[in-house]
This record gives sequence, C-alpha cells and structure tokens, in this order.
Amino acid sequence: MPLFGAHLSIAGGLHNAVVAALALNCDTVQLFTKNASQWAAKPLLESEIAAFRSAWKDSKLKHATAHDSYLINLAAPAEELYQKSIAAFIVEVERAEALGLSYLVMHPGAHTGSGEETGLQRVVAAFDEVHRATAGYKVQVLVETTAGQGTCLGCKFEHIAYILANVKETKRLGVCVDTCHIFAAGYALAGDEYDRTFAKFDDLVGLKRIKCFHLNDSVKGLGCRVDRHAGLGLGMIGEEPFRRLVNDPRFAKLPMILETPKEAADGTAMDPVNLAKLRSFVTA
Repeated sequence: MPLFGAHLSIAGGLHNAVVAALALNCDTVQLFTKNASQWAAKPLLESEIAAFRSAWKDSKLKHATAHDSYLINLAAPAEELYQKSIAAFIVEVERAEALGLSYLVMHPGAHTGSGEETGLQRVVAAFDEVHRATAGYKVQVLVETTAGQGTCLGCKFEHIAYILANVKETKRLGVCVDTCHIFAAGYALAGDEYDRTFAKFDDLVGLKRIKCFHLNDSVKGLGCRVDRHAGLGLGMIGEEPFRRLVNDPRFAKLPMILETPKEAADGTAMDPVNLAKLRSFVTA
C-alpha cells in the first residue's frame, strides 16, 4: 500500500506539520521549511530542528518531504536571478538536510525565452553547483513534472530525462510525478492511456527514478498547460486513474501526497475527504 499524505501547514512551528499529519492518520507529509513566496528566511534555530526531529522520530511517519520556494528559477537566463536562485536553492537543501528530510521537491524553472535547450543546460549547471556546495548531503532532490505554463520546463518527460542524464551526481536526484501536471501537459491517464503514459516515462526516464507522487485532479482539460489543482474525482482526470495508481504494484511503497484544495465552497475541510477517497480506492 502506498504512503498517503498531504502538504500541511507549518504555522506555529515546523513540527506542527507532523502533528497535523498524525491527526489525519497520514503515512507521510510534505511541508515548506520557510515561506515559499519569499526569498529570505531566518536561519533555523537548533530548538526548531530538535522539535521537528523529535516529533518526526516519535511519529513513525515515513519520507519527510519539503517543497522549495516558488521563486527559484534554475533555468533563468538573467544572470542575477540565476545566481540568486542557485544561492536560495542551496539554502533549501541545507534546511532539508538539517531537518533530516528524505526529499526536497522542486520545479526545474522557466527559460523565459532563451529556449528549452539553453534552459535545460542552465538547470544542469545549477544542479552541479548546488551539489558541489552540499557535498555529502543525504537529502535527495526530486525534480517535479510540471504543467508547462508559459516557458516552464519539466512538462515533457524528455526534459526530466535530459536533466537526470546530464547532471554529474545524478544519483542525488529523483522524480516527483504530479498527476495534474502531467495531465495538463498532455499525458492522458484514462484507460489504456495510463499504461502508455507510464511506459513512455519508463522508456525515457525510468520508473525507478520516481520517488514520490503528488496526487491532484485537474480543473482544466488534457493538454491545457494550466496548473490548477482539483480534489480527487472533482476535475477532468476523474477517479479511475487514481484507483489504478494507488493499486499499481510498481508504486506500492511510494509517498503519494495531496496538494488538493484545502476547503470546499461550504467550508468543509477537504484533506480528510481526499485521504478517505484514496484509502477507499485501495483493493485488498
């Protein structure tokens, strides 16, 4: 059975994401280690690190995962933003390592007009610099598949394959597959298309490189290239692909994390609803 979880708030302290995960009977959790919409962050205090590590150790949750700041763009052609992004990402890796996290999920970035090839080369060079600055770290960075809005890289499996094939320390990288994103990027998941999509991923990247899933339905249709998440079964993907995914023996032990809307229009908390759906999808 996969490890089900959600992206949860760190309000009041990083350890509170663990507390919230336990209250939802999760198996895993994802969090931000800082405000994802800001560049700067106060250094982690030893007390904060200790509180998180203690809560995690006592929880029996598995594969603590962070997501990096949305401002970071390792494909940026503008040198100032590029260097700022590399420096900020090094800090993200340092924070994840200090907390003892398993994974740090990130978006490859946007080439903003320089072209896919140039953008991907920038991402590879950035990763090599990050790896040199964080030699010996255990946390694994997961490159996330993207919806392809604007000039964002990562919407084609070929992009992911290029990055993993060209980074010098490729074993320090894995992949996070986001269901909304791949659907929005044009990879169908219904019926036989499910098999074809994952067969293509296997051919280009390798299924063994997948370390985590983000389970999200899509507000918009197949190939829309719009990143808008919906609750499971409430979007254009529908329930059937999620049933297949949680019962796919190839992914049986992987973290599957919700990034779905937190509340319904009537104020109903939706993480419990979506987690209950996932559990109900699992067949004996």
